[in-house]
Amino acid sequence: MRVLNTEQMREADRRTIDEIGLPSVVLMENAGRQVVAALEAHFEDLATQRVAVLCGRGNNGGDGFVIARTLKQRDIEAAVFVFGAVADVQGDARRNLDILGQLGMTVVEIPDEQAWELHYSEIAAFDVIVDAILGTGIRVPLVGLMQTLVADINGLDIPVVSVDLPTGLSADSHDVVGEAIEAMLTVTMGAPKLPLVLPPAEAHAGDLVVADVGIPGPVIDAVDGPRLELITREGVRDLVAARQAESHKGDFGRVLVVAGSVGKSGAAGLAATGALKSGAGLVTVATPRSCQAVVAGYAADYMTAGLEETPEGCVDLPALDQVLELTADVIAAGPGLGQGPSVAAFIHGLLERSGVPLVLDADALNACVGDAERLHGRDGLDVIITPHPGEMARLQGTTVEDVQANRIEAARSFATTHGVHVVLKGHRTIVACPNGRAFINLTGNPGMATGGTGDVLTGIIAAWSAQLLDAEAACNVSVYLHGVAGDLAEADEGEVAMSASDLPLHLGDAVRELAGRRRDPDA
Repeated sequence: MRVLNTEQMREADRRTIDEIGLPSVVLMENAGRQVVAALEAHFEDLATQRVAVLCGRGNNGGDGFVIARTLKQRDIEAAVFVFGAVADVQGDARRNLDILGQLGMTVVEIPDEQAWELHYSEIAAFDVIVDAILGTGIRVPLVGLMQTLVADINGLDIPVVSVDLPTGLSADSHDVVGEAIEAMLTVTMGAPKLPLVLPPAEAHAGDLVVADVGIPGPVIDAVDGPRLELITREGVRDLVAARQAESHKGDFGRVLVVAGSVGKSGAAGLAATGALKSGAGLVTVATPRSCQAVVAGYAADYMTAGLEETPEGCVDLPALDQVLELTADVIAAGPGLGQGPSVAAFIHGLLERSGVPLVLDADALNACVGDAERLHGRDGLDVIITPHPGEMARLQGTTVEDVQANRIEAARSFATTHGVHVVLKGHRTIVACPNGRAFINLTGNPGMATGGTGDVLTGIIAAWSAQLLDAEAACNVSVYLHGVAGDLAEADEGEVAMSASDLPLHLGDAVRELAGRRRDPDA
């Protein structure tokens, strides 16, 4: 599902009106009716509620007028408040405002802060507030009347439903500058917008409904400009196909995990288990010899190989030849490897000499700090990197704060510059591709903020890379399933008690849920 900015949304509207022939007034009608449908779905007792519809003078307000009319037609008590001069309402919004007059509905004009003071207590007596004030039409912080009313509404203990975008947010930024409506539900039109899906602005949106108002999918897809998409269940479901009856282990890829060091053998086990539980046909863990027995003890399902090591128990450069002799379709390297000259030399050699796609995490990325050019994608051989914000900052020579301020651009710029796929971990994991496409993952929860969950993800990505032979698809399905497994683990263990080792245990149900055939725990 594509995420659109202000200009892209306007272009989609224009093409729908001018090229498809769907009148703008019909789009407004559809928008208002979709909001009412969302209200009915979210408020079981809506028929007994009093709804205050707060409208601006533009098209967002026009949507509000349709909402008020539709509520009245359903015998739901609604009142309309217009912020600004009613005489300034034009176009399709004016048409729908005039219809309210024909139906005998009272419209209260609130042109200034003095009028707001007079009507504030009246609005505070309603059960539900619909925010149809500004929508996507702002670029600067609110001032004056708008600033005051938003602050006052946020101070009320009344659920707010925003139309398209909570008033005060900009469709082109996920920052929150100044006052913004804190909605319980946001019904956005046609396509999601950036502040609805990324922090900190997403906290103002509440639950999100993307309403189909009649803009054709091909129109949204064809709009020019940056391609940013949500990773959805519908978008990745077909990637996880049912296996054929005559399948054998060789059909599902051979994954080699190069990981672990003395004191960090668990990282190797977590990555390998993530690969196993994600369907890889064969998994081998190559780890320093002193760690081999420990790693082998974590699971009986994968093979192990002992590597040459330094006196400190880290992989040594001579181990490179050992690794290159092992059979693999994909190599995942980095979790728990440790740091130092020998590890860096090993990773550099792996990048130069390996003949298969690579998934690089943790210490494999640290080995390239100050020399990120080594990560440049190789002809026909994908490189996938999975940094957390700290690792991303070190690779780019910047700060964590800079990365987090614009996660999409941080990931996208590195991906396009170096020809690699970037999986920038964290809340709302970002997948960025060398072709400039970027994706946002919505699954997962704060309970996954614990050591080892990234190691599991490394194994998951390696497994799906070996099965799908498509780096973009592998990254998208992997981060989606990783998050769903985390959500299932949270449901069983709670955010506090869950750990990284819980994730592989829930990957099977995550796949079942994606395919629509999750096991009934009560059966």
